[in-house]
Amino acid sequence: MLNKVLFLSAWYPHRYNAMSGLFVRKYAEAVARCLNVCVLYLYADDKVEKFDVEQKKTGNLTEIFIYFPFCHNRYFRTFSKAINYFRAFLKGYQLVRENFGCPDVCHANVLTRSAFLAFLLQKTKQIPYVVSEHWSRYLPENYSYNGFLRKVATKLVVRNAQCIMPVSALLKEAMQNCNLQHPNYQIVPNVVDDFFYNNQPKQPREKKRILHISCFDEKAKNLCGILNMIKKLSAKRNDFELIIVGTGVDFNQIQNYSTSLQLGNVVKFVGEQTPKQVYDWLRQSDFLLMFSNYETSGVIFSEAFACGRPVVSTPVGMMQEMTNEVGRIVPIKDEQELLNAVNFMLDNFQLFDEKVIQSFAQKFTYSSIAEKLVGIYNNAIC
Repeated sequence: MLNKVLFLSAWYPHRYNAMSGLFVRKYAEAVARCLNVCVLYLYADDKVEKFDVEQKKTGNLTEIFIYFPFCHNRYFRTFSKAINYFRAFLKGYQLVRENFGCPDVCHANVLTRSAFLAFLLQKTKQIPYVVSEHWSRYLPENYSYNGFLRKVATKLVVRNAQCIMPVSALLKEAMQNCNLQHPNYQIVPNVVDDFFYNNQPKQPREKKRILHISCFDEKAKNLCGILNMIKKLSAKRNDFELIIVGTGVDFNQIQNYSTSLQLGNVVKFVGEQTPKQVYDWLRQSDFLLMFSNYETSGVIFSEAFACGRPVVSTPVGMMQEMTNEVGRIVPIKDEQELLNAVNFMLDNFQLFDEKVIQSFAQKFTYSSIAEKLVGIYNNAIC
């Protein structure tokens, strides 16, 4: 009988970065509402000289963090990291057995290392495993799935998994195009926090509000394209504002570019915000604007839908599957079509039915994702 699930992940929130792999923790929290879950996370830490262990327990969710050292000499770093990674796994799995017990199934997140550990448990302990994938490296626009050994290892762990779970149909297609074949692909989207489904009333404002939320990775998000469009739109009308939420490696570059376009009266940068602040911005905005070159899924899309807000976007991530009931799709890098769509949305966002949009978001709730994952786990152990 299914009772205990072990999560292994290449990405997970840790003491140096509370946002890294947050979507994986939400998977774990969702499953922990009905099963016992243990997360084992291994982190190569250049600030420690010996293995450093942290353990946390919240309800049915146990988290074990192993921070492991590695050699700083560039000639031995790769070898040292690989050896200590495996040693950290052995140490961590011993703690799993002592404090959690033997898992019934393993859920690996983000290929390839975490899934290879799950593969080892399958071969040595007869524990079946499933794999979730979030990485954009398979997409043609961001292709970085290369290296002979990586491809061999990835194909091995994919072939032996009970189920492969990309976060979108777009990512599934990209993985299959990379010859990662498996008879049981199932799309499992990311979880949206419960509070995004609250219908906080929108306050009246003088100007219509467009919202963009970004990690400020220009290669992926094409913020310069958005600003170019806003410059042209502001020459036609002055009844709107663009709020940009977030931070990242290209923040200063984008902010400086906005200044060079003299958009100070139209565009406002508000920096990084908490999830609840993101909810507030969505509820107090009229629609979400994205112009990405690529996304694997796009959590912000599902959060916007949960808030009942329409979206203008390129056909990336889950937006490839959406209809005109929830927004407008424009071709990638087509600034003129983006201008047309945003101009249309500023005049017509009130016509989009909030309840219809929210109906698209029901599959992103904790309960819906938990139900889907538990069903996949049960099939894996049969």
